[in-house]
Amino acid sequence: MDEYNKYVRFDWAAKRMLRDKANFGVFEGLMTVLIGEPMKIVEILESEGNQDSEMDKFNRVDIKARNSKDEIVLVEIQQTRELYYLQRILYGVAKTITEHISRGNKFDQVKKVYSISILYFDLGKGADYLYHGQTTFEGVHTHDTLQINTREKNAIRMKAPEEIFSEYYIIRVNEFNQVARTPLEEWLDYLKSGHIKENTTTPGLAEAKEKLQYLRMTTAERAAYDRHIENVMIQNDILETKVIEGIEQGREEGFGKGFAEGKARGQAEGRTEGRAEGRAEGRAEVALRLKAKGMPLDVISEVTGLSKEEINTL
Repeated sequence: MDEYNKYVRFDWAAKRMLRDKANFGVFEGLMTVLIGEPMKIVEILESEGNQDSEMDKFNRVDIKARNSKDEIVLVEIQQTRELYYLQRILYGVAKTITEHISRGNKFDQVKKVYSISILYFDLGKGADYLYHGQTTFEGVHTHDTLQINTREKNAIRMKAPEEIFSEYYIIRVNEFNQVARTPLEEWLDYLKSGHIKENTTTPGLAEAKEKLQYLRMTTAERAAYDRHIENVMIQNDILETKVIEGIEQGREEGFGKGFAEGKARGQAEGRTEGRAEGRAEGRAEVALRLKAKGMPLDVISEVTGLSKEEINTL
């Protein structure tokens, strides 16, 4: 890619740049395209990812923001697979709801939350690159959707379920493999390849062309960004290799067990054990690489999930 048309990866921008009010337009554009209505960010709230060190939240970056409707928007970028991911985003939404209602307030103060997950790993099976979900109530016998009628809404000021319950968007970046024609597809093209059309009018990407150019960064920022990209590539390559090796080994062990216990059961157990072993070896390999680069133990521990004692024994 031409250096003059090289744009900063969205995960880096989310960690370092999009928390600045001057850059809210990029963030607002993504939400506008996803949710289908203009979204205006009023402020960035404290979140788990709001720490400022080069390797903080290496695999995961998150932003929590309040929009002009006083709703909360959670955007999370996850680089590598995490066990129980759906349970964790549910916990994150529930925690956010409770954090933003004061003790003694009535429940009409509960905030609606949008949860947007940008994933760079395979999560389950599905043919699409974008999934959207929300709680609805369907009649068990009639199969209609429960709604609050106008009279009840006016009389007791009730809200419909879609106005209250959280919405979840899961973007499977690696599943996007097509020419970008729509605004959403242009965003996926940027999230996956860093490419932005020269004449784009897609909300947020026009701002990204101006704000997120690689050459707009200082020399120190570019060096830190390059190290980040290198470390992401190293980790992904090592983990992928180790998982593949682990799966192959697991298959062999699984076939052996399957002969005695049944082929299907043996395959399943072997693959599970192989994946676990592959991931463990991958984390150790990443730790060794970062240790060789002189990274601090606490940073290596945060990146790999290994304890300092485990790292010292490598």
